Amino acid sequence: MIVASALLAGCASAPDVPSPVAQGALPPAYATESLVGRWGVASFRRDQDRGRTEAQARSQCRLPYVITKGPTDGVIMHVADDSTPYELKLKGGPGGKTYLGFEAPPGHPQDREIVSFNEPVLIMRFVNPEVAERYGTMVYVRCGR
Repeated sequence: MIVASALLAGCASAPDVPSPVAQGALPPAYATESLVGRWGVASFRRDQDRGRTEAQARSQCRLPYVITKGPTDGVIMHVADDSTPYELKLKGGPGGKTYLGFEAPPGHPQDREIVSFNEPVLIMRFVNPEVAERYGTMVYVRCGR
């Protein structure tokens, strides 16, 4: 009984440390609507291949990857290694970074980091290093409207 009282007293005196999600999310750098549309997609593994990869992505517009708006202010996209599309959310992270992923803290292993987004080119890479190695850095080029 004395041990139980001591344990409960210790729990009661522990400070409440809010989780990062409870502290308030940081705003993402981009609006959800800016991702919605038709995109040509390609990927690269070496920075010097980026320009060539943008041209390859542009050529994919004849069969574009379509990103649609989700029912709860996210976007509908595929995730790594899954043929089912899911609703993903833009999330602001530390250092001004923006991530795209499920409802989880920014930078979660299933997220993608938006490396850059200068219309009409969006560049993202997966946070999980093993997945990033397999897929490379993804280049999305907006297709003509």
